[in-house]
Amino acid sequence: MNTDLFTTVAQNALFVLEFLILVIAVFLVAYLFEKYTGKKDSASGNVPERILTTKKIVVIGMFSAIATVLMVFDFPVPFAPPFYKLDFSELPAMIAGFAYGPVAGVMVEFIKIVLKVLFKGTSTAFVGELANFVIGCGLIIPASMIYRMNKTKKTAVISCIAGTLTITLIGSLFNAIYLLPAFCKLYGMPMEAIIGMGTKVNASITSVTTLVLLAVAPLNLIKGLINSLITMLVYKHLRKFIK
Repeated sequence: MNTDLFTTVAQNALFVLEFLILVIAVFLVAYLFEKYTGKKDSASGNVPERILTTKKIVVIGMFSAIATVLMVFDFPVPFAPPFYKLDFSELPAMIAGFAYGPVAGVMVEFIKIVLKVLFKGTSTAFVGELANFVIGCGLIIPASMIYRMNKTKKTAVISCIAGTLTITLIGSLFNAIYLLPAFCKLYGMPMEAIIGMGTKVNASITSVTTLVLLAVAPLNLIKGLINSLITMLVYKHLRKFIK
């Protein structure tokens, strides 16, 4: 498996590099936000919480393992082509983000992707993994940022709504502008072939725009809603254990 993985990386080196640049950019956004909130805490006379501690790293590792398992158990949805699948691997990252901030949530997302690739490999030349990471962070970062500013039940609801709307928007735009063209290029497949897969599922899908509107957007909306709802239900019970 390692040989196959190294071969895939070598064959798609430029795309893997772009993947890593996006990962660094996402981490930077989360880190700068936490540094900013830390300075605000200091200015208010409160002791700022360290971004990473030994305890946080242990919990992040546990949640990453759970997220990896949840990512493996993905499944197709009836309204989208079979290469679009739904999973609930954002749930542990969402809980980690609520408990410790966006850096922890992003770390769970990234480690989950690394573990999945190491143990299962990739069937999409890393396109699917990049999509999962970026779109997952589209839910986790805004939700955990908003909640970190004011940790109340009302803010938690607002943060989940914001995260769900963001994941739907980012997922749609990222697919249309970057992921679908990248997939076609890596596999030497015409865009018409991918659109045709969508047409078989829904006759109204006749272009990239309709594919995104009728398949990608609903998929990410459902993912955001379910992960947000479960987080709201279980976070209160897990908070004492996590802290």
